[in-house]
Amino acid sequence: MSAATTRSRTPDRLCAEAVDLARTAAEEAAAPGVVGEHAGLVAEGDRVVTHYFACMELGYRGWRWAVTVARASRAKIVTVDEAALLPGPDAVLAPEWVPWSERLRPGDLGPGDLLPTDAEDLRLEPGWSGEDEPPPNSVVSEQMAELAEAEDAEVTGGSPAEQAVTPPRGTIAAVADELGLRRARVLSRYGLHTAADRWEEAFGPKTPMAQAAPAACVSCGFLLRIGGSLGQAFGVCANEFSPADGRVVSLAYGCGGHSEAAVMPKPPQPAAPVIDETRVDPFPLRPTADAGSVPVADDVASADLGHS
Repeated sequence: MSAATTRSRTPDRLCAEAVDLARTAAEEAAAPGVVGEHAGLVAEGDRVVTHYFACMELGYRGWRWAVTVARASRAKIVTVDEAALLPGPDAVLAPEWVPWSERLRPGDLGPGDLLPTDAEDLRLEPGWSGEDEPPPNSVVSEQMAELAEAEDAEVTGGSPAEQAVTPPRGTIAAVADELGLRRARVLSRYGLHTAADRWEEAFGPKTPMAQAAPAACVSCGFLLRIGGSLGQAFGVCANEFSPADGRVVSLAYGCGGHSEAAVMPKPPQPAAPVIDETRVDPFPLRPTADAGSVPVADDVASADLGHS
């Protein structure tokens, strides 16, 4: 039978008339003076009725005290089943709880905040372990060395102006020409230094965020390496919750979103108490006899035997 059918039945007469009994039960469960007027009743089943009373307590607008009463078959005595404070249709309720990991948004992380990273975070995976590297004397490693030498010869064959207008097909220069990577000029040393100064000032080790970080970006799994000489000191942050997401950061920079922030040192635990069961503490069964002591029972017995 559905709930709608159950609640549409006619309330039991004796249970419906037990308003005073229900009010007394509500006043026993609530603080004095917070049970209001009777706000109706609902038939929960055969000889089972729930009475509702308005809640007058501050901060519980729209809530009702619900007291369920019942009686046995062929019995005329109504008893209280349970009493509880329940929200009504227009009750003020707290918003549904959302875990912090779902509430967090990019930009919420500030200096000193720590964002632990789950061990099973899908954005991270184990770093290079050396298993994919071919052995030093294998055929694969020799082929890779030959390819590297061939690529170096093609790349260092001269400046773009000295190269042929149409590079040989299949070479790196041909691919670079097709992708539009053959540049007439590149960044000078002065341009490199000025860029490094800007990036160091914005996301460097002297910023408040880096000063309060648990570790530096150089050991963070969200750091993307960049090529060139600047790659020795800078990288790109790929943590969406970091204030430096998508920015070039110093390897000495850091924030609370470090990938290994979840690996926190455990607080020191006191050592368990040690029970030494091998040590024997001597405990005299009789006091030491001295001038002012009273003779013990054995001494008295010995004296009686000698006297006799």
